[in-house]
Amino acid sequence: MTEQPGASTSGPTLPEGWSARLPDQDDVPALVALRLADRTPWTEERSVDEAAVESEVVGYASWTRRQLVVTDPGGRLRGWISVQDRAGGRTVVALWLDRDVAHAEAVAVGLYAWADAEGRAIARLRGLERTRMDASPNAVDHEQRRWLEAAGYARRRRWLHMSRPVDPTEMLPPLREGVTVRGVRRHENGVPLASDLQIVHLMLEESFQDHFNSYRESFPEFVQRLREDPGHRWDHWWLAFVSPSLDTGVAADAAREVPAGAIVCSVLPADRTGAEGTYVDYIGVNRAARGRGVAKGLLYTVLADAADRGRDRVSLEVDDDSPTRADGLYVALGWVTDYVTESWFRDVDAS
Repeated sequence: MTEQPGASTSGPTLPEGWSARLPDQDDVPALVALRLADRTPWTEERSVDEAAVESEVVGYASWTRRQLVVTDPGGRLRGWISVQDRAGGRTVVALWLDRDVAHAEAVAVGLYAWADAEGRAIARLRGLERTRMDASPNAVDHEQRRWLEAAGYARRRRWLHMSRPVDPTEMLPPLREGVTVRGVRRHENGVPLASDLQIVHLMLEESFQDHFNSYRESFPEFVQRLREDPGHRWDHWWLAFVSPSLDTGVAADAAREVPAGAIVCSVLPADRTGAEGTYVDYIGVNRAARGRGVAKGLLYTVLADAADRGRDRVSLEVDDDSPTRADGLYVALGWVTDYVTESWFRDVDAS
């Protein structure tokens, strides 16, 4: 097995005859099939974005990931584990494994132990004393949950994965008085203005600082991570503003609008009907501007944009225990829960 720079010094402990190595371009079709087989029992999704898988294996998204594939004694690829340096102190772990093979549990134990070692290496490279290993199995994937528990992880939170159909004939409400929404401004060559991107980053950092599992992320990390997604589009970033008023802490005679929120979306690949969708990666409203219809204005903007583009759905993920009760807002606006995942955590020391 070829080692990755800065990686732990040993590979995983696996059953006799099994081996581990770095994934490569030729593995992409098998990894797409593996991820699809792992997802199908828990959701109604019947496709996997091959471009996203390729990006994680050999593209931009591979830069922040340490990963291995494992093969059985016959040389067939049976598993894939990814350890992502998501943010300072947060390391995301994802394991996909063929459940029908013998020794699946032993393979999972070995891979999660390897992930711990990689998490420690990431923490050392960042100069941290520890990092939190963060896994997100489906809430009804009892096998994966059992493996995580055996590996020392603890279940901490539930996440609702919701979607809303897009009706091109729907008459969406207008923005509330005093609220405006516009896309991130771009130069003639299509590159967005740095000032607008920085406002988006600021709005989201401030909006999520009181949310569960929120980690501070530098501006370069934030932009690079979102660009890793093959569905990323600059024209899917919007900013919301409110008119200056005393209740936002801004002088009433201020001459400019006040940034109040932001939403960042990406393109979902075509479903079985052939229609693409829109995915809400992030939506945040500054705490000083909450209650003024900003979140609804941003969501209505995205729904209208999706309809204009011929999309058939808008999907998102929300904390089931969000302090802002965002899930209630989404339900009121027509979103329904498709499936539920969980957050499982394990803290590992760098030493």
